[in-house]
Amino acid sequence: MDPLHALFAPLGIADPLGRGFLSVVLTFITAWVFTWLFIPRLRAFAVQAGWADMPNARRLNTEPLPNAGGLAIYAGFLLSVVVAWALRPIVIEIVNIQVLAILLGASLLVLVGFIDDQFGLSPAFRLLVQTLAAVLLVVNGLKVDFNAIPFLPVLPEAVNGPLSTLLTIVWIVGLTNAVNLMDGVDGVVGGVGFVVSAVLLATAAQFPDRAAAVILLAGLSGAALGYLRHNFNPSRIIMGDAGAYLFGYTLAAVSLLGTLKFSAGASLLVPLIVLALPVLDTTQVVIGRLARGIRNPLGHPDKTHIHHRVLARTASARRTAVILWGVALLCGMTGMALQGVHGPVIAATGIGVALCLWFVAYRRMRALNVAPTPDDAPSSPLPTESKEPHP
Repeated sequence: MDPLHALFAPLGIADPLGRGFLSVVLTFITAWVFTWLFIPRLRAFAVQAGWADMPNARRLNTEPLPNAGGLAIYAGFLLSVVVAWALRPIVIEIVNIQVLAILLGASLLVLVGFIDDQFGLSPAFRLLVQTLAAVLLVVNGLKVDFNAIPFLPVLPEAVNGPLSTLLTIVWIVGLTNAVNLMDGVDGVVGGVGFVVSAVLLATAAQFPDRAAAVILLAGLSGAALGYLRHNFNPSRIIMGDAGAYLFGYTLAAVSLLGTLKFSAGASLLVPLIVLALPVLDTTQVVIGRLARGIRNPLGHPDKTHIHHRVLARTASARRTAVILWGVALLCGMTGMALQGVHGPVIAATGIGVALCLWFVAYRRMRALNVAPTPDDAPSSPLPTESKEPHP
């Protein structure tokens, strides 16, 4: 074995010069660079077009803040997937159809999220579209199998089928909105989205039959990193509902594509741990509001989200973002360990993710001629979470 193969073998990369590995790297770089370079142009157009969150009683920004960042993330993600498919087409028909279903559902939610950002849509309509996007996955075979979840009783198929469908819809719609509700402080969702995508990517790469999931996650993580360069405090653009929906829906859908599996069958245990931050955030907010007697907990915005609590303690958007990135990475590495991923892969993933986050934060601070320290207080307005009430 030559030195190059010996270096990459412990990381689960059998052929570092092979077409498969290089296509993943190219997918990531394409999404990263395109999103990074496209956002300034999109921002300039968004300012002229009036695509911005206006100041109000709930938001801390004192001037219009462009909210079209989700379009750039989507464009970088989609372009990178097209490039990857051109280099290495998916030959398994059912997987190809499932990938197209994910892209179609994500496109639908990006469109609805963008319209909601600019004009406002009712919670009921957004919930309906999210449910349809989830059903699109179900009819194409992307479905949680309740009987395959460890530690739960095996049910008759007549019960398992409808219950699995319901669980799938709840998983997709719930995670889509959970990520959206986290979008309250500069850099939080972009950074957490990158961390989760990268962790799931590294995990999926350990399985030879997860190539489609790897490509989608490479594109999503690259686009998140490119966006984060412009969103780390002080933010020049935010992703809006369009970007948050893209992250939540795609991550939830890819977990059903087979990114993570136990030998006993598909399970949501590992994705739940990797995605623990948005899930726990939404859960504690809903429980807290119900305990206060609020009958519609998602229709009464407040500042009880985790990012609000951390921001209140740190008084710094940068420190808040970095802390939540660290929590997300810790959850991700824990999920990898439970999945049985080897120690060197977990360590390399943690170091690689941390270096990427440091690089974009440093570049943002350098562009502002400010020392890259997490102790700096926010120097520009901070957007609060996008448009509650959410379904």
